Amino acid sequence: MSRQYFGTDGIRGAVGQPPITPDFMLRLGHAVGQVLRRRNPRPTVLIGKDTRISGYMLESSLEAGFASAGVDVLLSGPLPTPGVAYLTRALRLDLGVVISASHNPFEDNGVKFFSAQGEKLPDEWERDVEAALGESPQWADAANLGKARRLTDAGGRYIEFCKSTVPHSLSLRGMKIVVDAAHGAAYHVAPDVFHELGAVVVPIGCQPDGLNINQGVGATSPSALVAAVAEHRADYGIALDGDADRLQMVDAQGRLFNGDELLYVMAADRLAKRQAVPGVVGTLMTNMAVEVALRRLNIPLVRAKVGDRYVLEELTRRGWQLGGESSGHLLALDRHTTGDGIVSALQIMQAIRRSGSTLSALLEGVSLFPQTMINVRLRAGSDWQCNPRLDDAQQSAARELGDDGRVLIRASGTEPVLRVMVEARDAEIGRRCAEHLAAAAQA
Repeated sequence: MSRQYFGTDGIRGAVGQPPITPDFMLRLGHAVGQVLRRRNPRPTVLIGKDTRISGYMLESSLEAGFASAGVDVLLSGPLPTPGVAYLTRALRLDLGVVISASHNPFEDNGVKFFSAQGEKLPDEWERDVEAALGESPQWADAANLGKARRLTDAGGRYIEFCKSTVPHSLSLRGMKIVVDAAHGAAYHVAPDVFHELGAVVVPIGCQPDGLNINQGVGATSPSALVAAVAEHRADYGIALDGDADRLQMVDAQGRLFNGDELLYVMAADRLAKRQAVPGVVGTLMTNMAVEVALRRLNIPLVRAKVGDRYVLEELTRRGWQLGGESSGHLLALDRHTTGDGIVSALQIMQAIRRSGSTLSALLEGVSLFPQTMINVRLRAGSDWQCNPRLDDAQQSAARELGDDGRVLIRASGTEPVLRVMVEARDAEIGRRCAEHLAAAAQA
């Protein structure tokens, strides 16, 4: 059975439009509760959220849905997505629920779930929930309704967890760090983590009003961080997104480091500490320069589909620890069960301190290949995979690029568009190949 509501990262959409409505969220909470009670007659779930104004409405609806199914609820208030995953596992709960639309604007919202182990749930579980949504509700009687209470120390617990992912000897004294929380879920925890490790912290994007999440700040708008690092003459800047599971960094010279570069630093640092790094998982969009640099360290890179969910699946299948996306979703599974922007930033700061070097120096010799991307609108009924001219153009581009570039062609999942991407050490060659491929795709 195909899924009607769940996408690649939970359920997401525009607030006030199905399914992001209070009536659906009540039904969803009840359906999830019914699925949980198949294993535990009295389950407990944790609900966390980011700072969107719509979070209050959706939280209340989910809480009512869970209570009506006989499920107890803990409410953390605003808390990063990885914080919910951690506390679900630490408190031995049955499920973690996050109300967030991540890096989207405030007009959107959504819900995603974590298992008792703090991991994203499989497709089969989501299909069970969708099936339960189609069944008649089984309302608990008055004596068996779920109860709700606030978890007042959620932020403090999560701060201590983040600090525990690096050695006690790590000190950030003498460093000035700008921390940009995107007016999102980490606004009240991220600055404290780095402050408690000794850094002088300059917080920006830490004044949410329910409407300004991700607005001109955060990992998706890093220009604000670049400007703040320069203004305050800081050593580094750290930018998170609205739910704090992705990371971008900036150094004192204003250089922006994306997820591909930070993933390389994490892998190289572990190797320098004589830790085993059997391989790293990236995505189809991971820059080829990082793959080449990892190869020099005898670390293979395996590419998964775009989406941290698929990176996690590949890491789990191979028993590896490190993976991530260019967007800054980074996974270190020996530190956390899910992507965590704060934990990832601490791994990078640990590498900087251990090496006595700068982030730029740690990436010496890793120059990202320029990428040319062209969207080609497809004619109705056309099958690009059976286009002989495109096939010939791909073979021609592969010969010209050799080991100094690559071609990626994939159909959009949301519109009738073919995305043509060419990555090449020489930007002009890459541009020429991409234009040739786009012309062939339109033929």
